[in-house]
Amino acid sequence: MSFVFVVDTNKKPLNPVHPGRARLLLKAGKAAVLKRYPFTLILKISVEQPQVQPLRLKLDPGSRTTGIALVDDQSGQVLFAAELSHRGQAIKDALDSRRAIRHSRRARHTRYRQPRFANRRRPKGWLAPSLMSRVCTIETWMKRLRTRCPITAISMELVTFDLQAMENPDIQGCEYQQGTLAGYELRAYLLEKWGRACSYCGKKDLPLQIEHIQAKANGGTNRVSNLCLACEACNRAKGTQDVAVFLAKKPDRLKRLLAQAKAPLKDAAAVNSTRWTLFERLKETGLPVECGSGGLTKFNRVSRGLEKTHWLDAANVGQSTPPVIQVGKAIKPLLIQATGYGNRQRCGVDRYGFPKRHRQWKKRHYGYQTGDLVRAVVPQPLKTAGRHVGRVLTQATGSFDISVKGRRVAGVSARYCQPIQRHDGYAYSVGTDHATLSTVKGGPHSSPA
Repeated sequence: MSFVFVVDTNKKPLNPVHPGRARLLLKAGKAAVLKRYPFTLILKISVEQPQVQPLRLKLDPGSRTTGIALVDDQSGQVLFAAELSHRGQAIKDALDSRRAIRHSRRARHTRYRQPRFANRRRPKGWLAPSLMSRVCTIETWMKRLRTRCPITAISMELVTFDLQAMENPDIQGCEYQQGTLAGYELRAYLLEKWGRACSYCGKKDLPLQIEHIQAKANGGTNRVSNLCLACEACNRAKGTQDVAVFLAKKPDRLKRLLAQAKAPLKDAAAVNSTRWTLFERLKETGLPVECGSGGLTKFNRVSRGLEKTHWLDAANVGQSTPPVIQVGKAIKPLLIQATGYGNRQRCGVDRYGFPKRHRQWKKRHYGYQTGDLVRAVVPQPLKTAGRHVGRVLTQATGSFDISVKGRRVAGVSARYCQPIQRHDGYAYSVGTDHATLSTVKGGPHSSPA
């Protein structure tokens, strides 16, 4: 696991400690658990003039998942890692559903609320709710981590790829855009656009080459819109043939290839729309903010021999990346899934837009609300006897359901429950795969491989 956060009796951040050191502090009674996620200890004794080591917070913002890493610039040690899964797509789906219901009712000339488009005013820099949620979620975790450890600088990936370096590789005055790094920028763009698969046969997990859709021998150019990815076998087989001739027996794949060549990058567009808003929010903290590109991130990661993960991408963001990144074998990222605080909709409707159920305004029952992490010790001979730890689903009757590792324990009385951590709008797990947590549609990360 990652290092453990420690705060003093006044809740001021101290240096994170190794999990073994944290166990000794708990065993000796010198500290208590303040938060389970991220795991934080609070000391029971005061520390006079603590010597804290400054840390750098590194962010790799993505459309679906954002990588987070805390790095010690002097030693290159990664102290904390997390992968934050956004709920932007879930918000968009909810808004689309509401819009469709209202449109359907208006089209049928049934009871409906008059449209209020005329009185809407969008402020400067307005972002759609699905996009703004990404910015707010990252900002929330930046603020939380600042209260847990001494962060003195921030690095973020501002762009996934540098279009200027691709269009004009010989640009003067920008040495970092020339040579090997410029090639990384181009490959980063193509990997993201073509889904890291061969454009002609669709195979993955094999070396891919940059291929001209219209061969240069036939007048093709080096423009990005004329480039795709191909495995060595397909690249050799195509040669200088016209793509329509080469894929004459695969009309469906030819149609998809030509459409993809002109298609925009939805995930990259989402990150591009929010990057400057996020940058301004980070600058408001007063900390120095370093920016980098996705191509530079991949260059740093590959040159240091690290595998492709969201949090390792974050650890390699920016020019400040240490020559050696120390990643302990025990480091496992904290998987954070943004779930929200519940639905404000009081009246549920059927597919025709008519009311079918009503929800209570009261969210808390017997001191608990849905989403709280609890521990329930149920005595014998009850049917649910045993020790259950998980998220609670509350009911006004006092008979709760507890979600435990993918299964539900129903009918647990509120009197047997003890709170561990109150619901804060996120679900947590520790591991390497968001598939067990995700409640939104999956998709690629908006950073290069």
